[in-house]
Amino acid sequence: MSQLIEELRKLPGIGAKSAQRLAFHILRSPASDAEALAMAVRELKAKLRLCSVCNNITDVDPCVYCSSPTRNQHLVCVVEEPTNIGSIEKTRSYNGVYHVLHGTLSPLHGVGPEHLRTGNLLARVERGEIEEVILATNPTVEGEATAGYLAELLHATPVKVTRIATGVPAGSDIEYADEVTISRAIEGRREI
Repeated sequence: MSQLIEELRKLPGIGAKSAQRLAFHILRSPASDAEALAMAVRELKAKLRLCSVCNNITDVDPCVYCSSPTRNQHLVCVVEEPTNIGSIEKTRSYNGVYHVLHGTLSPLHGVGPEHLRTGNLLARVERGEIEEVILATNPTVEGEATAGYLAELLHATPVKVTRIATGVPAGSDIEYADEVTISRAIEGRREI
């Protein structure tokens, strides 16, 4: 039981108590449920891989975005994690392709530039396949550092580099926004 708890604790967002609850739930469940869970994990690891073009998690290579003839292959949106793609796709306002870094720069956690998956992005830029790179990292210290690093890396290329806008979210109240959010909203203003 302790080995299962330790393995569950390795999952993101799962602490000691949650891991213990999950372990006891698995213990109380029928053996068929435990086997189905184990089989699902094995299948996931066996069938899914990273897209050789953009690093998205996929069961086909290249992924559905990179192989789509209807998407703008010259417009690349760089995101931190594969889960970010779903959020952008929900808007139905972006028709380019993606590049997934699988993390952000974080010197405090020992994550440097060598840990980010930038090689295939740079190769696409060097081949002249990309006209614009949209940096869509989160507006956190790590996300900003990563965007700055990528912008500097791409500065010497002919590629247009843009950053997603940040500021006051729609439906919110300026009165409750923090100074950084208001500052970014003013800096990122646009003519209407």
